[in-house]
Amino acid sequence: MAVRGSRGARQRTRTEAERARLYTARTMWHEKQVSRRRRDTWIAVIVGGLIVIGAIVSQTMLGLATGSEPTPAPTQTTVPTEQPTPTPSPTDSTPASPTPEPTQTTGE
Repeated sequence: MAVRGSRGARQRTRTEAERARLYTARTMWHEKQVSRRRRDTWIAVIVGGLIVIGAIVSQTMLGLATGSEPTPAPTQTTVPTEQPTPTPSPTDSTPASPTPEPTQTTGE
């Protein structure tokens, strides 16, 4: 008669196989993440470098296309003289407001 394994041993073997499968899946997933991040970093560095190089080239081409600006020469300018503005003065046609006269009150 063949000896059958105990139920606990079969369960333990199944559990160990499941753990090994999950561990392998996790390590493969982690390795994929690392390689993806490394790839994304390289892409970002290359694209950023191309943008910087493009900006430098465009500024250089703009400078070459516009040429150097001429140096401005001083010119004679006339300074306008300020005319004093007349300040409005009170005229006789404007009625002056009367000053109230002090009055005395009777005290109690």
